[in-house]
Amino acid sequence: MNLLGKMLNNRYEILEKIGNGGMATVYKAKCHVLNRYVAIKILKDEFTTDSDFIKKFNTEAQSAASLTHPNIVQVYDVCNEDNLYYIVMELIQGKTLKEIIVEDGILSWKWSVNIAIQIASALEIAHKNSIIHRDIKPHNIIITEDGVAKVTDFGIAKAVSNSTITAFGTTIGSVHYFSPEHARGGYTDAKSDLYSLGIVMYEMLTGKVPFDADTPVSVALKQVQEEPVDPMRYNANIPISVNRIILKAMQKDPNLRYQNATEMIQDLTLALKKPNEDFVNLTTRNPDSPTQTIRTLYDLDMEEEGDPSTVKKGENKKGKLSKIKEFYNKHKWAKPLTIILVPIIVFIIAMTATMSILNGTRPTQIEIPNVSGVNDEKRMTKDEAIKALNDLGFKNIEVEEEYSDDVEEGYVISQSPEYKSNFKYNLTQSIKLVVSKGQKIVTLPKKMVGKNIEDVKKELDELELKYEIIEENSEKVEKDIVLEVDPEQGEEITAATTVKITVSKGSEFKDVVVPSVINETESNARQKLEGLGLSVDVSYEENSSKSDGVVTSQSISSGKTVKEKTEITIVVNKQPKKATVNVNVNLKSLMNYTEPKPTTGTTTDEYGNTVTSTTTPEIERATVVIEVGSDTILSDSYLMTKTDISKSWTASGVKEVKVKVNGVTKYTETVDFNQGDKTINVK
Repeated sequence: MNLLGKMLNNRYEILEKIGNGGMATVYKAKCHVLNRYVAIKILKDEFTTDSDFIKKFNTEAQSAASLTHPNIVQVYDVCNEDNLYYIVMELIQGKTLKEIIVEDGILSWKWSVNIAIQIASALEIAHKNSIIHRDIKPHNIIITEDGVAKVTDFGIAKAVSNSTITAFGTTIGSVHYFSPEHARGGYTDAKSDLYSLGIVMYEMLTGKVPFDADTPVSVALKQVQEEPVDPMRYNANIPISVNRIILKAMQKDPNLRYQNATEMIQDLTLALKKPNEDFVNLTTRNPDSPTQTIRTLYDLDMEEEGDPSTVKKGENKKGKLSKIKEFYNKHKWAKPLTIILVPIIVFIIAMTATMSILNGTRPTQIEIPNVSGVNDEKRMTKDEAIKALNDLGFKNIEVEEEYSDDVEEGYVISQSPEYKSNFKYNLTQSIKLVVSKGQKIVTLPKKMVGKNIEDVKKELDELELKYEIIEENSEKVEKDIVLEVDPEQGEEITAATTVKITVSKGSEFKDVVVPSVINETESNARQKLEGLGLSVDVSYEENSSKSDGVVTSQSISSGKTVKEKTEITIVVNKQPKKATVNVNVNLKSLMNYTEPKPTTGTTTDEYGNTVTSTTTPEIERATVVIEVGSDTILSDSYLMTKTDISKSWTASGVKEVKVKVNGVTKYTETVDFNQGDKTINVK
């Protein structure tokens, strides 16, 4: 069935297939209610037709959902829809421990012990809640990308082992990790899980399981009858204490193993500190105790026929049993087949019978009452809640008190596990009640702003106040100093009020060491400073002693440490651009001067003779002055007939050019010398 893209329970969208096991297929999905990614384990079709299995599966999965621990894969929901039965779980990014062992072979002893402590911690909390895993193996342990071990499938193995032979066939692969009592079909408890954990440690440290054979039944018989080879024989790097911890966990007699996960955690923790000390209390089984064997139907057949010397005369030896013997004699293949099949059948019958007995003695499960007023129902007082729980048979009740602004003194604030409609628990379930102590008025310390956050937290802890830390950047206040508090310091508040403390994270900008940019060009200086995150401002000055266009000074000296975005001003030498103006004056044309003509006249000389003479009149002169800005570049007298007066002048900036004749301005023009050379013709 293609489930990709299907929306389950109008909530879970199937995104991709991420795993496949004997019992279920695992998909990655998105929960559209809580907007998070989850893993969904959907039972295969062959299991959904067994109503007894489905009932046990739901019960065990719901029990597992009550477990909350960092080393347990959290079960969020147990649902069914359109004959699909599935569990919604926490989505873990990582690999199974089995995959890691296959890839890496033998693991380091310290890392293995650390993983074992995490698994044992998960078992510890489960066992305290009367939940036995029954299928601890590397395949059911996920190691996250951060190295955290997460145990999955709590309680589900029980539903499988109690179901049909088909279901049994899906778990037979776990026989390498079964405890002897599990392999015999006997009663399994917390110590059975610890035996399996011992085998997991054995495999992590040696790269192999302690008991292996060609058939599952042969492996089961080895679990019951054979002692494991010391793991130190396969890996000389295993410390003495770790070797003995594994052997103690794998004792055939449950009474000689660790009696609970807490004991095993204590030894594992001590092994990290004293790896080569022999502190493990290891008691081995008496070697003289008899080995028990499982008889086959063929053995029973021979026993029924009896010794020929004990058979009475005249008795017919061709009876029913003789026919069986005759059958075996004629069909040589039948005897070895019987020897293989009979232990399997006995094993299945024994397990089925034992699990049926265990189911009959399973603790009663009852819905925990709503004592904390969930869904706006009536909230109970502490005494009412304890009585209600006791009347139902719950005895393991823990009470804590805390101040509350909202809940009246003596009434239950919350309960753990939380109340869930139609959600049942074992009567051995531990129940925690948080009861209100009412309001408590507390005066906040008068001086918190400006102090180190650690000092403020210590003061608030002494007052038993809750607080929330809010971090923000500050360019003025150093890191870890309190900027403000809400409510105000020195104010009276209730003990249930959460104090919000704003703390400086320091500057959001990095420290920068200012480089020297003296004698750099403006563009190079900008690139260097802005590349360090500094802000650059440029001013210009004219300095004839410096090269044009280079930096002559900087506002922050080189080598000084400042913050990013700090403004630094650089002064750039900017020599003005110079140009030449050529002024050409046609004085005659400018003044519209007409040259006087010579005159002819007659006179009588002393002798009375008539004399003709020509008189040439004198040409006028004029003073010409040329000014560029405040500079007089020409001042001279010229004949009014002069047409080629010329003068050149080099200057910069914007200046006014004037031409004066006899003190009167005859021509004016504003010249921008930045535009280049210019010629002015005045006429």
